Amino acid sequence: MVDLSTEYLGLKLANPLVPSASPLSRDLDSARRLEDAGASALVMYSLFEETIRSEERQMQRFLVEQDTGFAEAGDFFPEPPSYSSSLDDYLEQLAKLKASLDIPVIASLNGVSSDGWVGHGLDLQEAGADALELNVYYIAAGISETAEEVEQRYVSLLQELKEAVNIPVTLKLSNQFSALGNMVKQLERAGADGVALFNRFYQPDIDLDTLQVKPALQLSDAHEALLRIRWIALLYGRVKLSLAVTGGIHGAEDALKALLAGADVTHLCSTLLQHGPGRLTEILDGMRAWMTDKEYESVSQLKGSVSQQHAIDPGAYERANYLNVLDSYSPAPGVLR
Repeated sequence: MVDLSTEYLGLKLANPLVPSASPLSRDLDSARRLEDAGASALVMYSLFEETIRSEERQMQRFLVEQDTGFAEAGDFFPEPPSYSSSLDDYLEQLAKLKASLDIPVIASLNGVSSDGWVGHGLDLQEAGADALELNVYYIAAGISETAEEVEQRYVSLLQELKEAVNIPVTLKLSNQFSALGNMVKQLERAGADGVALFNRFYQPDIDLDTLQVKPALQLSDAHEALLRIRWIALLYGRVKLSLAVTGGIHGAEDALKALLAGADVTHLCSTLLQHGPGRLTEILDGMRAWMTDKEYESVSQLKGSVSQQHAIDPGAYERANYLNVLDSYSPAPGVLR
């Protein structure tokens, strides 16, 4: 029997498939179906500090700063006792998931301020989260901001949070760092328990009729996994923290490639939204069949065996691969004469 167990953020998991932050974790029935289909852990949908702040401002405006023109009328505008904020809802859902599932539940936090990251991180820990994923969705749009300042933003955030919480903390990183390997090493020194590569930055579109900038949501495809796999292969053996691939994992082949490169787990989202929780079972079956055929007994045996350190051609992960790809291209007949 193939052993699919792995370890991620110090958590012992039955297999490497971990559904990432998505609407599926908002519903208890969907979460149970994910567990039944084989999910070894679950990352909740993200808690956004901006949403919490916006709700607090609205409450301040309508319930505290309400000016009726009559002083005695102020008593008629108390805060509704049944009011539930997005933070309350998130903490309640986290508690329900912990009570309903046997697998670890990882909370996802997307903050904008130091107080928000630390304060809400403590809230999530108190509510029972097994680990915390920091979804640091930050675009360095300021033309005067240096690369060092951007990196320090991440490091300082992590250090402050690690001083406050005692559960594992992982960061979901962008691929837009100029020296990603060094950045991951800095985070490791600052106390990170893991990194997830990479955060997908949704790109705004332009409406040619209205000339308005509009949001554009596109689910991932398997091709996107290649960038993640490459960087996992470059990092494996050079850092000691947990490594996760997030983005582009759609089938057993994608998951196996990520593990061969050195990932501890693979996060899944788009394929579950497209095909449902049962997709997890299909992927696990495909992984077992391939590993049996290749005579791998466990995930620990295959993990990192095609990383840069162990690959037959280590240069394939760097510039040599670029040259080979260009040389190997052949145009369609009749295109170039």
